[in-house]
Amino acid sequence: MPQARIQEDLARFGPDTPDEATEMSVEDARARARELTRSQRENFSVLTRLVPEDVRDDFAAVYAFCRTADDLADEIGDADRALVLLEWWREEIDRAWSGDPRHWVFRALVPTIRRFDLSPDPFRDLVSAFEQDQSVTRYETWDQLIDYCRRSADPVGRLVLALLEEPITEEVARGSDAICTALQLTNHWQDLRRDLLDRDRIYLPREMNDIEDFERRFRVSATQGWAVDDTFLQESRELVRNCVDRTWRLFEIGADLPSRLGPRAAPVVETLSEGGVSVLRLVEDWDCETVLHRPVLSPLAKLSIVGRAWWRTRSSRRTTSSGSNSIGSAGAEI
Repeated sequence: MPQARIQEDLARFGPDTPDEATEMSVEDARARARELTRSQRENFSVLTRLVPEDVRDDFAAVYAFCRTADDLADEIGDADRALVLLEWWREEIDRAWSGDPRHWVFRALVPTIRRFDLSPDPFRDLVSAFEQDQSVTRYETWDQLIDYCRRSADPVGRLVLALLEEPITEEVARGSDAICTALQLTNHWQDLRRDLLDRDRIYLPREMNDIEDFERRFRVSATQGWAVDDTFLQESRELVRNCVDRTWRLFEIGADLPSRLGPRAAPVVETLSEGGVSVLRLVEDWDCETVLHRPVLSPLAKLSIVGRAWWRTRSSRRTTSSGSNSIGSAGAEI
């Protein structure tokens, strides 16, 4: 259980623990990050076999940061206490970048910071989004929701590209941000029922929602597992479908990103993007009824996504290589 894990972590490494009691070697910290990453509960594994072996510990360290920060936000059970802990987590970022890591996550992260010369800004943006979750539980406009995704999702994409040593040009950044925002939104549409019942959060923008007495009807329907009346299910389907349609446009903006990347990054990004596309398609297959149900990918579907991503990026590189050779031969003949 994530709540038990974060409470155990705080008891041993939290802000009230003396510094000397938090000592841990870098090797042990990175092993702990790998263990946490393998036990993850996201739609898609962070450490697929497509992640180059020499950066898997770095991916695990970044994941450990994100997972722990998210748990500090969501698994404490008290918004005021969560804000205090997130402020402490922000201070731990400063300590790590000054060369004095305390918490095991940052001990695991320091070699990654140094190897890739990472900026603290993406990590601070993520904490900012988690802090917002403590006070903002409803969104008035689509633009407000997109701004939240800019801090809760887009930094992760920039970090992935940094770990894979991809130059982040303007076009690459645009594609990465579009994919990451789409992934975050897909997660929201998938988790509508759970977010309401477990977190009292609704990410459906009010400006898109003209359903009468929506929140009461949503809560009753989500709690009992079937629509509260004859019209709510169809009304909610249309609302979710409109949000899904907007999310597809973001996936389309980022669709050509893998083709712009090198052979190390392309299959990783392709896998993450295809995973989100598959979940969004599953939401549609469930007729956008996620106010009542949470669709999930099967293990076979996940394996298929990895295989397709590997094959598409490999085939793309073969085509590019073949095209380059042809051009080279033609040039020689000329």
